[in-house]
Amino acid sequence: MTSMIVTQAEGRVGQIQAVLDYIHQNISQRLSVEQISLQCCWSRWQLQRVFSEMTGLNIAQYVRELRLSFAAEALLESQTRHLDIALNCGFESEHSFSRSFKQFFNCSPGAYRLRGERDGLRLPLNVMCFGDKLKDRAKKVVPISIKLRAKSQLHGVAGRINGVLSTDANFAQQVPLIWQQFHSKVSASGAPRSFPLIGVLATVDADGGGFNIPYWACCESQGESILDGLTAVDLPSQLYAVISYTGPISELHKTVEWFIFDWLPSSGYKGLDGYDLEVYAADFDVHSDKASMEYWVPVSPIGNS
Repeated sequence: MTSMIVTQAEGRVGQIQAVLDYIHQNISQRLSVEQISLQCCWSRWQLQRVFSEMTGLNIAQYVRELRLSFAAEALLESQTRHLDIALNCGFESEHSFSRSFKQFFNCSPGAYRLRGERDGLRLPLNVMCFGDKLKDRAKKVVPISIKLRAKSQLHGVAGRINGVLSTDANFAQQVPLIWQQFHSKVSASGAPRSFPLIGVLATVDADGGGFNIPYWACCESQGESILDGLTAVDLPSQLYAVISYTGPISELHKTVEWFIFDWLPSSGYKGLDGYDLEVYAADFDVHSDKASMEYWVPVSPIGNS
């Protein structure tokens, strides 16, 4: 039974990877769901359902966001005319391109080029695979985007951990303890828990072995009653690769390892020492097997300092 389940799972992710490869190779061409469905075993309706379940996106949305992200890169890296960029990225006219661009990036192509900063980019999806033995191997599609986060000040409770790359990792034990201290202080303030939560891992202060890294359990709230007794944490403006994660929080480290060892080397981006962020919604349930959060990793495009 286990072998059959593994075979079925591998067949599904193999088909999705084939679909993703086809989209990426033909992103500048006209693409329809009917045409894409010819590259796999599913009908148009089946493909849309499976794709949505595995990626959280519908196919038309993914193609559109990917084209717009490629266009944004072209705006920053060249002086090519907007019309030519639009046509090269699969848009039928400069007008439709500009309208879609503004809807996605909240600014015009000209304003994005003038600002000169990468932000809000949808990166091509890839199937994540981890585990050495066939029966233990797991695969899933992990959405990653590129976002610019402005300079900010958070407030939280400080601690220290041995990180995911340490030979004596203790983050699974220490991080919950630091969050318990945070929630205890917030509860004592009498303030309701209705604000986003952010874990901050100061890799900029980590040693070569990943030991004794500063970690803060933080919130973004500016309410004075909440801030009483919390430590201020200043974050610089930074470009981040944002990993969308859904699953048991105890398994998050596997996705982070996959990002570092497998995704980053061929991504066109370089990881930086800085402040890794764990971003949680106010209603995040640490005990849920389907909890959703984001892991933000400081990056810079290859060739940039």
